[in-house]
Amino acid sequence: MTLPKTMRAMLLDAPRSPLRLAEIPVPQPGPGQVLLKVRACGVCHTDLHIVDGELTEPKLPLVLGHQIVGTVVGRGAGAGRFRTGERVGVPWLGSTDGTCPACRRGQENLCDHPVFTGYSVDGGFAEYTVADERFCFPLPDAYADVDAAPLLCAGLIGYRTYRMAGENVEALGFYGFGAAAHLIAQVARFEGKKIYAFTRPGDRAAQEFALRQGADWAGDSTVAPPEPLDAALIFAPVGPLVVEALKAVRKGGVVVCGGIHMSDIPSFPYALLWEERVVRSVANLTRRDGEEFFAVAPKVPVRAEVQTFPLEAADQALNLLRSGGLTGAAVLVV
Repeated sequence: MTLPKTMRAMLLDAPRSPLRLAEIPVPQPGPGQVLLKVRACGVCHTDLHIVDGELTEPKLPLVLGHQIVGTVVGRGAGAGRFRTGERVGVPWLGSTDGTCPACRRGQENLCDHPVFTGYSVDGGFAEYTVADERFCFPLPDAYADVDAAPLLCAGLIGYRTYRMAGENVEALGFYGFGAAAHLIAQVARFEGKKIYAFTRPGDRAAQEFALRQGADWAGDSTVAPPEPLDAALIFAPVGPLVVEALKAVRKGGVVVCGGIHMSDIPSFPYALLWEERVVRSVANLTRRDGEEFFAVAPKVPVRAEVQTFPLEAADQALNLLRSGGLTGAAVLVV
């Protein structure tokens, strides 16, 4: 197969600026890397945080995108895990050092020197990309490209957030019912949980979407649920929701913050935290999260509600995500 020397890519030149369609060289795979022809790439809130300058150390200029579905078209020295022509997925965690204390403890998601796809290295808002083969996932055949893309971050981070809620959970709250919540609510429903969906006040469209996805109840984030929650998962990057979730969970309940960035959490009375309530965050993901999620997803089956965009419309997708105008997940078809 003869590969082109250049490719189309959407470049971020500086924070708070529009992405720029550019013709740049096709990257070359290094040792242990695969070269992928990108077929689809999801658009994530993390991409938005990078564009808006809330994540402050991106590689610039940068090709965003960390929910990549691609076909292996080249391999670097020593790369042999995937054959040419095989379809793989690339997540946010691009690689780790493998030697720091966190990695040695089996907590690679907390690595001291991580590489993040579409942040510290170029990602999938392009026709080709390279990735460390150790951190790629084989994808279930049951999923088309556009359906698999949201699973690689919204699904994986959502799944880790869900598992952090613990085992003894029956009544589960979702604060922010977008890409991650609508996927993981399907897993929770499959496992017999009651689903309570909380949206922006007055957002009837999002509430109706949640009910269509199997939620038992949907309402404003400032309203108490019909019963105390065993756990609450926060996917919207809104700090005051932590306080609302603490009000909603029972004694011993857990509030899990699933995003990489959140606005400041306001002060609140200790009484909301007392009685052994827990607030915890989720950072990145591990390869084990991916293996577990891709094993369970086809059994549910987890299905993404997707809006597709061409590569050159990446800014449009980001703007819709910023304004709350998306239902489900956005995916660029490359």
